[in-house]
Amino acid sequence: MNTYKRHRFPPDIISYAVWRYFRLNLSHREIEDLLAERGVIVSRESIRLWCINFSALHARRLKRKHRGYGDTVYIDEVFLKINGKQHYLWRVVDQDGDVVDAYLQAKRNGTAAKRFFRRLLRSHKGEARKIVTGKLRSYGVAHRELIPEAIHSAKQYENNCAEQSHEPTRVRERGMRKFKSVGQAQRFVTAHAAVSNLFNLGRHLVRAQHYQDLRVSAFNEWSRAVA
Repeated sequence: MNTYKRHRFPPDIISYAVWRYFRLNLSHREIEDLLAERGVIVSRESIRLWCINFSALHARRLKRKHRGYGDTVYIDEVFLKINGKQHYLWRVVDQDGDVVDAYLQAKRNGTAAKRFFRRLLRSHKGEARKIVTGKLRSYGVAHRELIPEAIHSAKQYENNCAEQSHEPTRVRERGMRKFKSVGQAQRFVTAHAAVSNLFNLGRHLVRAQHYQDLRVSAFNEWSRAVA
């Protein structure tokens, strides 16, 4: 099946625009200008529709090919106001900074925590050895009922990496002048996490040549995912 059937522009241009949007802090209008500078005349509305139509597909393919997550995970939730109503973005990252899952919910009670932990078990493809959370009591409920064998820690400052992982979403939220709907927000955070994981190469941990090799591999993986 041709993923790009009935689209006027070549797959390379479409996938380039989608990658730019989710990898970099750029608006649809800015990507329109970048393409125009290269002689490709396309409207920002077309770019917006490409990001909507292809982001979920690309995210699923990237997630299937992910190398696997670490055995220690960090969970945190942050509030988002969408159309005047408060929602909570739950996020779990592993010790390497990869986002295991990000999920929007209207509440942060025990039921919401258990729902998110079930998603974590599916995404992680196994039970984590250690779970680090904040002091929200709902986490303890979900831990006792769903993953009692895992170590559960809620020490102060230990969960900083999960809290900091929300910042890129906050930056993009400000750039987009807030999310307009729950569906838009969920679609964005899912695709953004998948692309960020692919290019989470630990630049500060490896030599320059090794990093360049890893980056080439990441681009190759992206090309396969969007083909």
